[in-house]
Amino acid sequence: MHDILHPAGWAPPKGYANGVAASGRTIYLGGQIGWNADQQFDSDDLVAQVRQTLENIVAVLREGGAEPAHLVSLTWYLTDIEDYLANAREVGRVWREVIGRHFPAMAVVEVTRLVERRAKVEIQGVAVVG
Repeated sequence: MHDILHPAGWAPPKGYANGVAASGRTIYLGGQIGWNADQQFDSDDLVAQVRQTLENIVAVLREGGAEPAHLVSLTWYLTDIEDYLANAREVGRVWREVIGRHFPAMAVVEVTRLVERRAKVEIQGVAVVG
């Protein structure tokens, strides 16, 4: 079970939750990046890498008997926040196509680089299966 935490009087967040209360079996997602199952990048485009990263997250969730609706928290690491902001609509579209209209607690951080040099995004998270 998940409860979205939204303090009274706060403006609604767009694309994330301020907080989530959950109970059940916890699945911790290691940082996923935008490469395929063979650990190869099919694209250097941020939006394409976000799609692949989210698809990788869904695959790990399914392996653990979970689905996107079980996500309670995600942290995004980006190598170029301006690229992300310039493509925010497309990132949102990809999110809805892969994850749906479920919005866990999230943070986005710009980093100098990721371990895999071609990676533009890495997402780690937590899911709770009720």
